[in-house]
Amino acid sequence: MDKTFHSGNRERLYGKMKENSILLLFSGTEVRKTNDEFYPFYTDRNFLYLTGLDSREFILAARKDSAGAVEECVYILPPDPMQERWTGERLKPAQVEAISGITDIRENSVFEQQLHAWAVSGNYKHLYLDLYRVSPDDRDCPAHLLAKKAKLEYPYLRIENANVLIRSLRTIKQACEIEAMREAEKITRDGIVAMMKASRPGMYEYQYKAEFDYALGQHGPQGPAFPSIISAGKNNFCIHYYQYKGQARDGDMILNDVGAWHDGLMNDVSRGWPCNGRFTEKQKLLYECALKTSNHMFEIIRPGMKMADVDKTARAYNAEMLKEAGVLKRTEDIGTFMWHGGAHHVGYDVHDVVDFSIGSIASGMVFCVDIGIYHEEWGIGFRLEDNCLVTEEGCENLSVITPRTVEEIEDTMKRGLTAGCSGR
Repeated sequence: MDKTFHSGNRERLYGKMKENSILLLFSGTEVRKTNDEFYPFYTDRNFLYLTGLDSREFILAARKDSAGAVEECVYILPPDPMQERWTGERLKPAQVEAISGITDIRENSVFEQQLHAWAVSGNYKHLYLDLYRVSPDDRDCPAHLLAKKAKLEYPYLRIENANVLIRSLRTIKQACEIEAMREAEKITRDGIVAMMKASRPGMYEYQYKAEFDYALGQHGPQGPAFPSIISAGKNNFCIHYYQYKGQARDGDMILNDVGAWHDGLMNDVSRGWPCNGRFTEKQKLLYECALKTSNHMFEIIRPGMKMADVDKTARAYNAEMLKEAGVLKRTEDIGTFMWHGGAHHVGYDVHDVVDFSIGSIASGMVFCVDIGIYHEEWGIGFRLEDNCLVTEEGCENLSVITPRTVEEIEDTMKRGLTAGCSGR
């Protein structure tokens, strides 16, 4: 992303902040894995969205005065030749400015002192922090720790949750974000097609994953957008399956729920196929129900439709398809075969943070249309998930480039088997 994207995001955020306020956002810290080993660092997505800076222990600070003027700066790690010898070169001020557009760059060692000076100056009434938690028992991040400290040391500062404001910005994708998502779709397609072409009875799930990872590795070092879900046979009935230990038996369906990312933007695509490349009558019957339901959703989604109606409509339509196929007796029993919803936003997160209070679908939103069918008695479980870009007139299936019909899937796999037989 160009620095103007990030600076524009910050300007929009500053416009939503109250006067006489301080904003502090943290890139995050490393999380210890074991002994002297850390998990790979993953930059806070809101921080990345606003700055483009992909580094640990950075801090974005902005101060808005009573006239609405804003001063911003970023605190970065200072040079440390010994540490950099071990863990790589740290971003220098010129690089930080080129990426983020921020010109006031300071070392993070002076942050605590400067925050104290701002807090006691009498010029500020509000302190904005990103205080989002998925659940109450999540570990404290730097923002949560600072909020606790501020309540004790600066009780006159009213704590505001910046996450609410940033969600509203991330809900509607900009043109450059959509372009990045299109590129991510191409990378994901390459990974899924690689798995389809390599698919054979007897393959282990970890071998499918290796095919996907190798294909993504040809496009850069970032890898999958999230832990890949790749399963075979009975393991398809675990919705979030990450073990990769199962082996595909002849006739098993392969389920995958995977995604790539490009320039910070992520996608989420699911496909299911028979490991031997030929759908049985029952597999085809169920798959066609899911495909018809998905196609119907892409025909009717448009601005103004209630977001809550996406899941509701998909379940009702799929129930009718399954009933017509003789699989389901009563449409109200659709929960027997549809175990989860399938309409979450995607973007800088695979389950993107958005402003759910909007309620209605708007042009520029991107979310998943995910139709899952799980028939345990038949041993068939899969999902068909695509990314939906809402346009002014309707919507577009960004994932249509990945084989999704029975004919497309069988043809892709047939070409893979033929290439394999010829010694590719």
